[in-house]
Formats: sequence, C-alpha cells, structure tokens
Amino acid sequence: MPRSLFGRSLLMILFPIVVLQLVVGFVFIQRHYAQVTTQMASSVALELNYAADLIEEVDSVEEARAVLISLEHPFNIELRLDLGETVPPTTRFYFYDVSGRALIKSLRGDIDRTISIDLTKANRVVEVKIQTVLGVLSANLPRGRVSARNPHQLLLWMLLTAIILSIISALFLRNQVRPIRRLAEASEAFGKGRVMPLHPTGATEVRRAGISFLAMRGRLERQIEQRTQLLSSVSHDLRTPLTRLKLSLELMEEGEEVQHMQQDVEDMEQMLNGFLSFARGDSLEDTVTVNPQLLLDKVVANCQRSGRDIQFEFSNKTPKLSNIALRSGAVSRAVTNLLTNALKYGEVVALSGILSERSLKVIVEDNGPGIPKAERKNALKPFVRLDQSRNQDNSGGVGLGLAIVADVARSHGGIVQLSDSNKLGGLKVIFTIPR
Repeated sequence: MPRSLFGRSLLMILFPIVVLQLVVGFVFIQRHYAQVTTQMASSVALELNYAADLIEEVDSVEEARAVLISLEHPFNIELRLDLGETVPPTTRFYFYDVSGRALIKSLRGDIDRTISIDLTKANRVVEVKIQTVLGVLSANLPRGRVSARNPHQLLLWMLLTAIILSIISALFLRNQVRPIRRLAEASEAFGKGRVMPLHPTGATEVRRAGISFLAMRGRLERQIEQRTQLLSSVSHDLRTPLTRLKLSLELMEEGEEVQHMQQDVEDMEQMLNGFLSFARGDSLEDTVTVNPQLLLDKVVANCQRSGRDIQFEFSNKTPKLSNIALRSGAVSRAVTNLLTNALKYGEVVALSGILSERSLKVIVEDNGPGIPKAERKNALKPFVRLDQSRNQDNSGGVGLGLAIVADVARSHGGIVQLSDSNKLGGLKVIFTIPR
C-alpha cells in the first residue's frame, strides 16, 4: 500500500476503474462478441458445407467450377477449386484476435472435413480451405461475414477513457491533498521551532483543521511570549535587590562572614541566571539560515579563551547544502553548555560536527568520569543534580546545564543522546537537529 494520502486515495479511485474495465471487457467479449461470432460463423459453415456437397455430386470438373461460380454472388464468397491437392489441418491468427478463437472453434465444429483457416490475410480476408474428393475448395470471404467487427476498438476506447478519467481524477485529488500536505509541513516546521505561513484552503474539513492549527499556534506563541515577558520582569525585579546586597557587602568590613555572604549572593545570582535561561529558552529568537561550521568555530573560539584546548573537526557530507535553518543563539548557548561541562569534568575535550542531508549532529566528548547509564535519563531532566563524581563542584549548580541543551534540541525537533566515549573514555553527548 502507498504510504502517502495521495497515493492511497488514488489507488482507491484507480482500483475500481481497472476492475470495472476488466469485468465489463471480459463479460462483453465473452457474452456478446463470442456468441455473435459463433452464430455468424455457423451460417457461413452451412454455406461452405453446401458448396462442398454440390461439387462432389456433379459429374465433371467443369460442372463443379460452374457451380462454384454460381454460388459466389449469393454467398458473397470467392470460391476456387484446386484439383488433386490436399490441405493440412492448420490455423493462423494473431494472439490479440479476440473473436478469432471463437471463429476457428465454430468453423471446425460445423465443418466435418479437414480444413485450414488463415486469419492473417491482408484487407481483413478470411481464407478457408476444405478438403473434398476433387481437391481443395478454397474460400476467401470478408471478415465481417464471420465475426463481429472490431472488438478491439471497444477495448481501446475503454482503455483511453479510463486513462483520461484517471488523469482528471488525479489532478482533482492532488488539489485536495495539497492543503493537507501544507498543513503537515507547517505543523512539522512549528515542531522544529520555525513558523511557516499557512493559508487554509481546500475542503471544509481541511480548512477547519488549518484554522484550528493556526489558532492553536497563536495561543502557544502568546503563552510563550507572556511567560518570557513575565520572566524578564522577574529577572529585573530580582536583580535590583541582589545588586543592593552586593553593594552593601562591598561597604562592609572584610571578614569571614562577609565572604560567606558574598559567596551566597553570587550563588543566588548564578542560580537565577540558570533558571531564567532555562525558562526563557529560545522562544523569542527568530530562525535564520547559518553555516553550522562557522557557528561552531565561533563557539570553540569563545570557550578556548579560558586557556583550555578543544579538539574540533567538522564534516560536511552535502557540499551543495552547507547551510541549515536554526536559532543560532540558542544552539550556540547549548553547545557552549556542553563544552563548559566537558571542560569542567575532563582534561581533554573533543567537538565534532557532522552535516548530512537529514540532520546536523554536534558531538562533544571528554575523558572525565562520565555518567552512569542508569542516571543518563535523569541527567537530562531540569533541577536534577548528580551526587557522584560528575557533581564534584557543589557551588552554584542547579542541574540545568543538560536540561537547557535538551530543551533547545526539542524546540528544533531534535534530540540529545548520552553515551560512553570510545574515543576519550568519558561522556559522549550527541546533539542532533533535523534539517
């Protein structure tokens, strides 16, 4: 079965047409052409039997030929007598001759003599040779006298009509399926974080589905925008007292208690930035077409400012399609988070980019302690902090690094996978964005 709606709908239209044509053609040919041909051939067979009996009853060859000449006009048959010859019981006809089989069967059944039938002569002439006592009686008669005329024309017209109607049906069906395809493309694009223009068209049900999708998309966009504006306001309101606290602590005398308070304020500010970064995501960022290699080069350069080296390589399997549509700021932040985590827990970090026809894969590997397989699923959840070797630094972390990366991947319709690095022995993170 076809996988697409257009293919399945077209099959539902064409299958009954083809079956109907086959049934009608078979029944019509068998019940009409075959029976009519049999009746007409039986009539001609009586005439040929009559002619053969007459020439065998006369006393001389001249009288036999005179009898044949007298029968040609009323019978509308060209008759000839070849003395002393014999006829082999052969038949010749074309494989597509529908009524020829019924004709041959009827003549052989009604003429109780050795006969030869040739249906391949030019000008639609049927040649029948009958063995008689005097020799071979040859009869040439028009094909129209022994069979229904042009049965193949009916089949040809049926076939042409079916093809024309099928093409018209396919054109109409494509116009009906096109709005559904556009709706599916718009839905898929929205799932990848892109907004594709959509104008509902087509049948009433399809238009209703398109209008409902646009309404749903509008509500989601408004909710995301309201949430982002709210978080921006909260960010501004919370940063103001934090700034006052920092200034107050700066004016206080140096001491161990003041240092602890300053560290607490810095932790609070770092946690606040993490919360806002996760909640804000990339909702207000527009999708742009960028070169992923240049984007990753820039991210690597920024991370290397800390003095750490990062192994970087990029592979483009589609040289003609070197750009990809994505939210560059969000992807940069996600890759930066991955590199920051890798640099925190490992001494050697490798970044690989693979661009194919279907997706962009960003692979970050390190030689750190890694994450146990049982905890990898929880590591992608927000506010989950691992208690083992991956969480040696307890200052300021709120368990949002990988959650932000996973959120960015989902907003682009992609995924994040965690596994062991065969190359470096630590953690391997695969960040995939479909094209």
